[in-house]
Amino acid sequence: MTSPSPSPARTARRLRCYALATASAAALLVQATPGIAQTLASADLEEVVVTGSRIVRDGYDAPTPVNVLGAAEILAEAPANIADFVNTLPSVAGSVTASSSSGSLSNGQAGISALNLRALGTGRTLVLFDGQRSVVSAATGQVDTNTFPQSLISRVEVVTGGASSAYGSDAVGGVVNFILDKGYTGLKMTAEYGETTYGDGENWKYNFTAGAPFADGKGHILLSAETVAQDGIHGVSRDWNTKGHFAIRNPNTAAGQPFYLVTDNVGISSYTPGGLITAGPLRGTYFGVNGTVNQLAYGQVSGQWMVGGDWRYTSSLNGTNSLLPDEDRDSFFGRISYEITPNINVFGQASYARYEGLSYYIQPTSTGVTIRSDNAFLPASVRTQMATLGLTSFVMGSGTADLPWSGSNNVRETSRYVVGADGDFSLLGRDFGWDAYFQHGVTKTLEELTPTWNNTRLALATDAVLNPLTNQIFCRSTLTSPTNGCVPMNRFGIGVASQASINYVLGQPRRNQEFVQDVAAVNFTTDFTGWAGPIDIAFGAEWRKETMEGQVEAQYESGWKYGNYRVTKGEYDVVEGYIETLIPIIEGLDFNGAARYTRYSTSGGVTTWKAGLTYTPIPDLTLRATASRDIRAANMSELFDAGTARSNAVSINGVATAFVQNLQGNINVQPEVADGLGIGVVFQPSFLPGFAASIDYYEIKVDGVISFVTAQQTADFCFLNNVQRYCSNLRYQGGQLAFIDLFFENLNSLSAKGLDIEASYRTSLDAFIPSAAGDLTLRAMATNYLENITDNGVTAIDLAGSNISSTPDWSYRVTAAYSLDPITLNLTARGVSDGVISNAYTECTSNCPTLRPPFYSINDNQIDGALYFDMSATYAFELGGSAASGEAYVSIKNLFNSDPPLTGSPDLLGAENTVGYVQTNRSLYDVLGRTFRVGLRLAF
Repeated sequence: MTSPSPSPARTARRLRCYALATASAAALLVQATPGIAQTLASADLEEVVVTGSRIVRDGYDAPTPVNVLGAAEILAEAPANIADFVNTLPSVAGSVTASSSSGSLSNGQAGISALNLRALGTGRTLVLFDGQRSVVSAATGQVDTNTFPQSLISRVEVVTGGASSAYGSDAVGGVVNFILDKGYTGLKMTAEYGETTYGDGENWKYNFTAGAPFADGKGHILLSAETVAQDGIHGVSRDWNTKGHFAIRNPNTAAGQPFYLVTDNVGISSYTPGGLITAGPLRGTYFGVNGTVNQLAYGQVSGQWMVGGDWRYTSSLNGTNSLLPDEDRDSFFGRISYEITPNINVFGQASYARYEGLSYYIQPTSTGVTIRSDNAFLPASVRTQMATLGLTSFVMGSGTADLPWSGSNNVRETSRYVVGADGDFSLLGRDFGWDAYFQHGVTKTLEELTPTWNNTRLALATDAVLNPLTNQIFCRSTLTSPTNGCVPMNRFGIGVASQASINYVLGQPRRNQEFVQDVAAVNFTTDFTGWAGPIDIAFGAEWRKETMEGQVEAQYESGWKYGNYRVTKGEYDVVEGYIETLIPIIEGLDFNGAARYTRYSTSGGVTTWKAGLTYTPIPDLTLRATASRDIRAANMSELFDAGTARSNAVSINGVATAFVQNLQGNINVQPEVADGLGIGVVFQPSFLPGFAASIDYYEIKVDGVISFVTAQQTADFCFLNNVQRYCSNLRYQGGQLAFIDLFFENLNSLSAKGLDIEASYRTSLDAFIPSAAGDLTLRAMATNYLENITDNGVTAIDLAGSNISSTPDWSYRVTAAYSLDPITLNLTARGVSDGVISNAYTECTSNCPTLRPPFYSINDNQIDGALYFDMSATYAFELGGSAASGEAYVSIKNLFNSDPPLTGSPDLLGAENTVGYVQTNRSLYDVLGRTFRVGLRLAF
């Protein structure tokens, strides 16, 4: 395409047809390193125009901050995937990764990598691929970034600030834009291998990419293919995870004692791996290997926990949640473009990505199991004791060691097709640029659990009796239903259940889902002569339709330990139009404004806007400010979820109480409305070439937050705060808690405040030391989380400074890169500051005050921060004097193999599933240990 040539005075704010991420700035894009990195980045750029609105701005000239990750930085890091690299940015906090989502059994999210800006939630971060939306990977609206062609991404722009007026819903926290290298020419290949210092987590990655012009340069074709495989890390695999570190209700309930106790040597008091009698005169009797009968040494008991005693034996099932999933990923991408006239260029692209991932969540437990005295598998010594004591039954809790761990084996296939065109034309004496595209995306998922038990079958198999005539053991239910197929199961010990009985109780609940996204958009740009310079204008319209449907066999809809999938169907469409302008007011002062009207078929119309100023009083200094109104509309799950049920437990009066959690969508939820404000300064001193720094303050207030009150909060609000509307969500059967119904709704508000700081410096060392050689690049980024409050209508707690959440006081990343052809060295320091478990807690060890929930006293409210060092080295070489080149590289993350701090979480006190999680914050801390990656890149 041939575009009208801008005059030199207009180059800095030249309008480009294509819309990319959101409002630009605040970053110095590090130039490509020598060797193949330069080839892969496509060009050695003198000036990089970072885009972020419909109107292109130069890097530091726009109202809101952006972090730009260039090809060289991505290659130097050599991450397993780009999402892992983006997650090291301080402004990206609490993202979902393929490993941290391994506990998402019933909602189909396991294996997804979804980004989270400013810890506002993945649903409030808009992820774009080359400025376009991508079809979702789950009903929750998350986009798996691993579906993008990794080897064709030229850079990633991370814009922290609202941009709904430019790109529509979901941009409350900001935008992450993965930008495609559409002009890549050549052939490149990569082979990588990695593993941890413990010899696990082995992974392989291979990709192939080619690009070439045709038809005398009028056309261009791109092809890319990638395959990735990873061995998972399952079970209790790290020493730091064996200390029995938990936060529990203090066993000492005397006045003045802290309510919560954080300590080591905590085990389970309510079950053992092979079964534990939990009440009555036989309390503490447990069944071991091959059914041996033993007596548990109880420590100090608190609900389902105990401190001391045989804690190590009962904690053997703690922290089994997979640190890494097994993964197989394959992706293919193709794009072709052609200039049909000097003013019109057309393109078409297609991509396919397949993910299969296996991860384990927990060794499932079975509590409150009634065992009758005539159970045929009961050890003789226990039967004799029961007869002596006159007992007809007892209650048992079991870690079901003979049954497999519960997890998920999800398959996800995403196909995306885009056709479009762009160009320019003149009308009424004015030049216009335009682009238009249509996208059709489909994600098909098979959400399948690893084998889990059917509650009814397990109960029938457990109730086993002896036929005195045949001396055979059978299920009691077979007496009245001879053809029910029940196979009796021995529940008393480890290694005692028959394979036939295991096969009888187990099944694999599964659900097929399909998500379809259709998008049509058109955008125009032009400019007018203004009093202080050209006035740039962009305007356009977009239509989008989202559809979800699924299929579940009736047998898998209810009655299982995990899964209980429901068919969830729904659709909505969106129509919107926008206009954006850049107006020079006086020399050095620019105004950037935008407005968008969006109409949802489910909730009606809403208007978003932004207004920003940049002022450069002197060349070295730029001041900037932006105010915005942004929105997030409900996703498919929040609108249409049919109520997928999952087993759980809550703490009621200090007792872990089992129930089935039933979370349902709500078609009546309205879009969230967010008001944002950002104020910043950029410093680029002329006396220190190559240096740039910025500091930006932000505050965001979201009203009508779409969320739900958790099961534990529902129980607390009912029993401790006497809020009747939450008591009605607790449903009982036979006098026992059976269900807790949860609903998506518009809660009160969410507010966030913080500081984003960045500084970068690049220089040639011979500028300081004449005999020195090579280039040095320094870059530092930090985010100070000042406030993060969610008000659910009953309580409002500030999460800023809580290292249990994703908002520590400080998060930072500092990188030093040294290049001397053919070697490039890179050292990164990244980490978070010390923090607390919760700002709602009062730390004390004696004379503690009596507080009302959710404000509690605790003996130790402190959590250590962490500092990690990563390093990489790259050696560039030529291949036989030809135009081909290569790079060999090694990358080491967590160089000193630092263990993560342990972080007990009292908020999950009563939850049955707490046991399965490692007691640290995986979104802040490194749980794998030292990790090595080696690889080879070739370019032709």
